[in-house]
Amino acid sequence: MNLRVTVPASTANLGPGFDVLGMALGLHDVVEVRVTDAGLKVEVIDAGAGGVADVPTDETHLVVRALRRACDHLGFSPPGLHLRCHNAIPHARGLGSSAAAVVSGVAAGYALAGRELDDEALQLAAGFEGHADNAAASLLGGLVIAWQDGGRFGAERLDPHPDLKPVLAVPAQRSSTDATRGLLPEHVPHADAAFNAGRAALAVRALTSRPELLLTATEDRLHQSYRAPAYPASARLVAQLREHGVAAAISGAGPTVLALTTTGILPAAVDVDSFEVIALPVDAAGVQVAVA
Repeated sequence: MNLRVTVPASTANLGPGFDVLGMALGLHDVVEVRVTDAGLKVEVIDAGAGGVADVPTDETHLVVRALRRACDHLGFSPPGLHLRCHNAIPHARGLGSSAAAVVSGVAAGYALAGRELDDEALQLAAGFEGHADNAAASLLGGLVIAWQDGGRFGAERLDPHPDLKPVLAVPAQRSSTDATRGLLPEHVPHADAAFNAGRAALAVRALTSRPELLLTATEDRLHQSYRAPAYPASARLVAQLREHGVAAAISGAGPTVLALTTTGILPAAVDVDSFEVIALPVDAAGVQVAVA
């Protein structure tokens, strides 16, 4: 059996929705999977601007690990595998490259076992990182609200407003999710927590039906200011964009900047010289598997 798995990038948090809000983006990794007689072969065609050298090509490859876990869960054991990974999602930039790899592996495992994706696919994918925002977005597409309850993950998919046109400003700098999460305090003021709860609720309304509210709805007091020392140029760009009326936030753990626009362009007065600016549509479909 030959499979072609196409999985979208994702952006998480969207300002105030820390570990809760995620959205799929029209930038895709593609994994070709072929069942062979024995053994494992992994080819990495490129590494999403991360450099091929730092991507493993053995059983530790993230797609392979996720595929194996899905197959084990489903009681299926392929005799051998050949993977070709075409990576377009930049690594370590806050665009869900790890979640996309995991989702592609889980989806491939389900397809090889002859099973449709189900709620357990989300449990498997989200379990790799311990939260479901990026994984659910890559799995389901569109806008997602994610949560965890009693050790299980949940996600609700919503359709973003059709006028929403995300623009990314991607720096050359890379960032570690673990490192930036380590900058967050164990406790935050009650007033800040209440502020973010209100803004996260408003963000859902703004993203789905009232985009004119996005500037207010993307305000955050929970995580971005604490992480700013890790990527000062990105933090400055967020501030500049917001001063020009653009709803901007750090994408996931950073350092990519997400601008939620209705025009698909950034103000000319904003300095983006050290960033690659990319306008992307929202991916509505989520992960797709084609059988060759």
